[in-house]
Parts: sequence; structure tokens; C-alpha cells
Amino acid sequence: MNAKTYRVNEIFYSLQGEGFWTGTPMVFVRLSGCNLKCPFCDTDHSAFQEMTAGEIVKAASSAGNACRRICLTGGEPSLQADEDLLKAFHEAGYSVHMETNGTLSVPEGIDWITLSPKNQVFGLMGNGAVILKRADEVKLVLAPGVDPSAWEHFPATWHFLQPCDAGGHMNTAETISYIQTHPLWRLSLQTHKLLGIR
Repeated sequence: MNAKTYRVNEIFYSLQGEGFWTGTPMVFVRLSGCNLKCPFCDTDHSAFQEMTAGEIVKAASSAGNACRRICLTGGEPSLQADEDLLKAFHEAGYSVHMETNGTLSVPEGIDWITLSPKNQVFGLMGNGAVILKRADEVKLVLAPGVDPSAWEHFPATWHFLQPCDAGGHMNTAETISYIQTHPLWRLSLQTHKLLGIR
């Protein structure tokens, strides 16, 4: 019987560039595929390698040396991430983070959940209805058509608002203005892009 495999777009070691953990060393496991089609997505979902959970853990360990913090991202990681993959990471001593659009159920045991909802994004293709009931943080991109007030009562400890980088225009001033008048929110920037790192 063949071992279960996951479609992995890439595995790399960097600093978390967004949200609560900004600046923290982290190994990123980008799983291929998504159930939505956001106009500002920068991931090539046609590129992937089939890997077992053990192979993923080994590659993450090789990439990140002593770092024992994983971020499952995508695409939409909840399409593939399951209890077997989480168990493999936890048994290897990793803390597992996941960034999800919240439209699918996520496996039990994730150590940190970042909800990045896309259901209000202009031009979105796919079913963007959020079914996730809680998260550690909400990281909302202030894209055209997005109303942050709709997420102010979502049960999360932290609420981050991030400018949208689309079409060569970054709406940073608009994002800052909104946060100043709605102080529940904190500013999240894509600091990895500002620093020129992954």
C-alpha cells in the first residue's frame, strides 16, 4: 500500500512577514491548490511535488535547521492538511501554524490559526463563505469591496488589517486611516516584501 502524499508547492525558511508573529523565524510549507481564486494571489498552484508527511517533515527540518515553528500556507492548506500531517510535525517537536481562508474545516491540534477571509473580495471566484468558528488572529486584506466591520466581532484574540497590493497600487493610507478610526484593528504589513526576503 502506498503512503499518503500531499501536494507541496514549496518549503522554505524565512521570517513571518505578516500578522502577530511578524519577525519570527518560521519554516513555510506551502501546499498547492485552493478552492478560491483571489485576483491578487501570487501562488502558482500548478507547480507541486508529491511528498509524504515524513518527507515534508524531513525537508522542513533541513530547511529550517533548529527552527521548530511551521506555517502551513497555500493556496488553501485545509484542502490537504490533516491529523496525520499534524501528528508528524508534533512528534518532531514542531509548533504548527496555519493560514486559512476559513471556508473549510481544519484538523484538530493546530497550535495557531490565522483566518484570512476572502469572501468579500471583489472578483473572487468560488464559494468564499467562512465556516471557521474561531481563530487566534484575523488578518484581513483591505481589498476593494471589503468591509472590516463585518469581522470585528469574529472570535479571535487579534485583528490585523493589511493593505492590498494589487495592480501596482498599495492602499496603505486608506488602511491606516481605517485603523485610526477603528482601534480594534492593528496594522499588518508584508514586511518580507519590504525587506526583500521570502
